[in-house]
Amino acid sequence: MAKTIAITGVSRGLGRAMTEDFIELGHTVIGCARSQAAIKELSQKYGKPHHFTVVDVTDENQVKTWAKDFLSQVSAPDILINNAALLNNLAPLWEVPSEEFSQLIDVNIKGVTNVIRHVLPAMIERKQGIVINLSSGWGRSTSPQVAPYCASKWAIEGLTQALAQELPPGLAAIPLSPGIIHTDMLEICYGEDAASYTPLNVWVKKAVPYILKLSSKENGVPVSVPV
Repeated sequence: MAKTIAITGVSRGLGRAMTEDFIELGHTVIGCARSQAAIKELSQKYGKPHHFTVVDVTDENQVKTWAKDFLSQVSAPDILINNAALLNNLAPLWEVPSEEFSQLIDVNIKGVTNVIRHVLPAMIERKQGIVINLSSGWGRSTSPQVAPYCASKWAIEGLTQALAQELPPGLAAIPLSPGIIHTDMLEICYGEDAASYTPLNVWVKKAVPYILKLSSKENGVPVSVPV
């Protein structure tokens, strides 16, 4: 059965890969990202019923407008994937500028909450739906020089599990660790060594079917893509 899937951060990386694979499988994608060029490209490549919009998830008014717009055109999404996230430039915590730290928190935590605040009520009204918040291995462990990112993803784990306890029957909130995938973000961390990890095109063929099988039974359960 075809599903409607809302995804943030669709311009590149995991978000872009998931978007294209969901569409290839016959599902409808409602996507957003900050990149005007990427949104224009996606809109031209994939017409209706898909829906792509330039949105900065840290701006609640933009999120509210986006949600109101797409919810007026399609039913509440079957799956909401909060994917948009930033990684800090590698540095000891005390050397991370306050502006960089704040921006990361705004995207990785507040952005997720903004989207939930304006999309989840429609899912609750419909009495079904899955909220998937992208976590990380660094949401369940730690490493040096990525303390801000670790803090944000540990927060996502706690936020998601608490949200799961608030949801009515039929819905689920699930923290999902995607695993270690060769993306631009991973290259920031590992440099040339990033190429030794799972390629994005291989990952997405495992991740998308796995996501489609998640149900209310996994509500509040930390899960990982089997890569």
